[in-house]
Amino acid sequence: MEALQIKQATKTIRNGINDKRQILRSVDLTIQPGEFVTVLGGNGAGKSTLFNSISGTMMLDSGTVSVMGNDLTKLSEEKRANYISRVFQDPKMGTAPRLTVAENLGLAEKRGQKRALRPRNLSQKRDSYHQLCSQVGNGLENHLDTPTGFLSGGQRQALSLLMATLTKPDLLLLDEHTAALDPKTAKQLMQVTDQKIKEEQLTCLMVTHKMEDALNYGNRVIVMQKGQIVKDLKGEEKAKLSLTDLFLFFEEEEAAEENS
Repeated sequence: MEALQIKQATKTIRNGINDKRQILRSVDLTIQPGEFVTVLGGNGAGKSTLFNSISGTMMLDSGTVSVMGNDLTKLSEEKRANYISRVFQDPKMGTAPRLTVAENLGLAEKRGQKRALRPRNLSQKRDSYHQLCSQVGNGLENHLDTPTGFLSGGQRQALSLLMATLTKPDLLLLDEHTAALDPKTAKQLMQVTDQKIKEEQLTCLMVTHKMEDALNYGNRVIVMQKGQIVKDLKGEEKAKLSLTDLFLFFEEEEAAEENS
């Protein structure tokens, strides 16, 4: 069974009364369980629209989205959260700033469950939360009682990643989740991300502008251009990729745009 299957996904937006722009053009994409796929593409290539269409923040004009055989096409973003976790570029978007680290993790444990009044039992979970947070190597385990709004950007983004993977999602979406961090923190978080994906055998789709990350992580690279997937490289093709190859893809894209 496919972890993600997108068929003929199409989306058009209006920039004015008579101005339409097709930002997804009959996209087909199939991802198998356990695949770690990086997504590259220039501005306006359709990467964010693809993610928004998968997560439900944007509905398709036509086409379908299925996760583990479940048709999510007409489901709301809230209902899709039963299947999908997402980490955003902005560290502020994945956590509740007034709640402590422990309280945020407690919320994440209940992802997909019906909400009801019940004891939180956070004190009983402190040891497990401490152990979990210590995995990221940035001192997060020392801030279980700290409101998340007081954390550094790197700590907050690491917490977002832990929350997104605390209950194993069918599909993990990483939306340029290291882009807002300094190089050292971004590298550290990317290593933690790769470790969690491998250890928990997660299925992951990651948008990045960092070509080195596309080379070093994951087992598959797709390149988007003008709302379409123009390259899909895996196995030996992906292993043989170089930075020069990736730069050539983007030069080809610029040349195509100039000639269009």
